[in-house]
Amino acid sequence: MQRLTARIVLALAMIGTGLLIHSGIANALPNFASQTGQPCTACHVGSFGPQLTPFGRAFKVGGYTQEGGDGLAARIPLSAMVLGSFNNTGRGYPDGSAPPYFQNNNNFALDQVSLFLGGRITDWAGGLVQGTYSGISRSYHLDQVDIRPFTRAYDMNGTELRVGVAVTNTPTVQDPFNSTFAWGFPYVFSGLAPQPAALPLLAGGFAGNSAGLTAYAWYDHALYLEAGGYSTMSRDALTRLGTFYGPGSTQGIAPYLRAAYEWNWNGQSAHAGALFMSAAVNPVADGRITDGTNGRDGYTDFGVDGGYQFFGDGTHTVSLYGIYIHENRALNGSTNVFNLANGTNFGVGSSINHVRTEVSYWYEHTYGLTLGWQGTWGPAAPAIFTPNPVSGSANGKPDTNAFLVEADWVPFGKQDSWAAPFANMKLGIQYIAYTKFNGGGTNYDGFGRNASDNNTLFAFIWMIF
Repeated sequence: MQRLTARIVLALAMIGTGLLIHSGIANALPNFASQTGQPCTACHVGSFGPQLTPFGRAFKVGGYTQEGGDGLAARIPLSAMVLGSFNNTGRGYPDGSAPPYFQNNNNFALDQVSLFLGGRITDWAGGLVQGTYSGISRSYHLDQVDIRPFTRAYDMNGTELRVGVAVTNTPTVQDPFNSTFAWGFPYVFSGLAPQPAALPLLAGGFAGNSAGLTAYAWYDHALYLEAGGYSTMSRDALTRLGTFYGPGSTQGIAPYLRAAYEWNWNGQSAHAGALFMSAAVNPVADGRITDGTNGRDGYTDFGVDGGYQFFGDGTHTVSLYGIYIHENRALNGSTNVFNLANGTNFGVGSSINHVRTEVSYWYEHTYGLTLGWQGTWGPAAPAIFTPNPVSGSANGKPDTNAFLVEADWVPFGKQDSWAAPFANMKLGIQYIAYTKFNGGGTNYDGFGRNASDNNTLFAFIWMIF
């Protein structure tokens, strides 16, 4: 009876969330460990995640439905998360331009407090919903949503074919591979430091502000295919859910395609894949208003990605990931508005390229070191990349070059840890060094700020219960 009650509560909450959608970050959740009867290390590299193992990918693609645990904890679909940090940049914000509630530099922050509702509903349905309070913006919002209203495995002459449907609010949040954006490195980063202005649509333009429906197939735990579409939410829904438009509101459905192939052998795993997304967008006039009167912006993303993992006997774990996205842009609406307001005659065509790579090493799922590189480049687009203090671009180019290093310690989270699986903690320190930012290395914004001024030290404590 308790198990049935928990499933009914989870189902009702997910249905309610789905209705809201149609009108961040997550990791190794204790309720998943309790539900499956497996330690966090079974699903996640480094005990904590969100980097998945082959077992973790199977659990996710299977719609979070796998059982195996017993006792009361296996029947309660709730977990919670707290993230706190210290933030320092090479040079503070100019007076009067720091994020609200914070000083120009050297800030402590309660970044996030989240509640997760997730797990199995039936043999063929499950999901994950995250609600978050942001200590940066001092607001609440619906965070990541990955609902699997249907999934089922079929026997194809001795080979398994799993098919399913996913309802999500962020492209790639449903993806099982950590080379894509929703669950890619860095898994956490400073919400107070300046961020580059230019990223492809797949890297977060529709994160949390869209509703997507996709269908997927997974053959022999190897070939993964997915297709569907996304549409941004209504203005009223964005207000209720505490979020905003990204580049604007979609005109019609934005198609999304994903293909990947995975190999697993001798304690190792590898995959290679491709992604596609295209959208016609009414440009944003402010956070929750868009206007297509002067034309729409078009975005088309083509991407390739891959990864390799070495697990061995669990003492040493090595992972490598990479992704490259080329985005073609036809910025009719944004450019026309700028030209009309400024008497200019800039063209509407543009493009950006974006690459991310990382390599990580973990010792006994306890001590981790990750090195990463991110680069963005493309031709100048002065109508959308304009000079502004800190966030602007003096030359109109999107070029950014960043090197990342992160060291982590996970004292709690293993099978034999104190209070396992309910006490999970990661202590980390991350440093990002920029050689280019928004188009340049020196005076990139036109107001005397250099790329290195945005170098960021981010020390954090991350707990999940």
